Amino acid sequence: MNELLKGKKVAVIGGGPGGLMMGRLLQQAGVNVKVYERDFDRNVRQQGSTLDMHYDTGLKAITTAGLLDEFKKLYRKGADRSSLVDSQMNVIIDDLVSAENGFGDEAFRPEIDRRPLRDMLIDALAPENLVWDSRFMKMSPQGDGWQIEFHNGTTAYADLVIGADGANSKLRGYLTDIKPVYSGSTAIEVNLHNAQVNAPKIWELAKGGSLHALENGKTLFFITRCDGTLTFLMGVKRPEEWLANSGIDLNSKGSVLTWFRQEYADWSPRWQELFNSDEITFVSRVWYHFPLDQYWDAKPNLTILGDAAHRVPPYAGEGANQALADALDLYEALCLGQSKNLLEAISSYEQKMFRRSAQITEESVRNTEGFHSRNNLQFLMDMFSGKQPGGQVDIN
Repeated sequence: MNELLKGKKVAVIGGGPGGLMMGRLLQQAGVNVKVYERDFDRNVRQQGSTLDMHYDTGLKAITTAGLLDEFKKLYRKGADRSSLVDSQMNVIIDDLVSAENGFGDEAFRPEIDRRPLRDMLIDALAPENLVWDSRFMKMSPQGDGWQIEFHNGTTAYADLVIGADGANSKLRGYLTDIKPVYSGSTAIEVNLHNAQVNAPKIWELAKGGSLHALENGKTLFFITRCDGTLTFLMGVKRPEEWLANSGIDLNSKGSVLTWFRQEYADWSPRWQELFNSDEITFVSRVWYHFPLDQYWDAKPNLTILGDAAHRVPPYAGEGANQALADALDLYEALCLGQSKNLLEAISSYEQKMFRRSAQITEESVRNTEGFHSRNNLQFLMDMFSGKQPGGQVDIN
């Protein structure tokens, strides 16, 4: 163990992929670490859809954590296939794969559903290092560290707090008051269960991977899940408060279908197959990002990672990958680096994170704009052909 954390207590707030990876890496280094997660247990919430892991970020962190062999047992072979169709369901690009050579190929982006990824990371932690039912409420300075209070009435002391509490982070406010910027686009996320039965034609089009349908500024992005769910985004370019003021009732399939028929009136009526079943749920997704030039002064006892540090729209497939990369970079700064003290180590991590996340934010914002522009079909065709940089959609 690096001397920086010898005899110190580290608290990671948030048990998503980034927080759990942080806990795993510090545990490997012999650090006294606990991950505090708001959920009562691992089964409380439905976890999001499929994530593609990237060679130099997500997969690199998984490998460093000693979990690549386990990951290979859990990833979805063939789920990295992508297809592109237009609004009339004409196939433009069929069955494109991320890479032919598999693991070891820098272009290979193996897909894994969020639940097995999270379960793998949970199982990689000693039970005593993961504290459930611990929703962060507030914290106050105590000595050189923090006294943390949770909604369940418990408290904990930590010499170093790492905020991994997501896009609506409370920990971020202890570092900066920089607010997120609206991207200009909003989506309705749809989860259609038992899709092979409830939407067989569209399920077949997706071929167990991802399906992109777009034209004239409107988008439908689909990801298949191993449990048979089809998760998709209906994305449009609208003002920030549009969905809240639209009158669309996300608890009513009929209300959403009425809007869909109007909004996608010039699309093939075959898309309405998506609404044939009542096994369907809807979620609002208003896409934000932080400024590319965001900066705050480092603290010696607090830092943040993942969406808490640099939330972005999902249109580059980078959210989970960047959270895992943050965990790896922070671990290396704390445990493998040459910093003289915690402030220096955290500052070096944050400077690296600022540079990396600025590039990813720029890419995600560019894709968000391109996918919702009038010529969005050509934009994605150029991306698939390599004329336009980009990545896959990451529906969380």
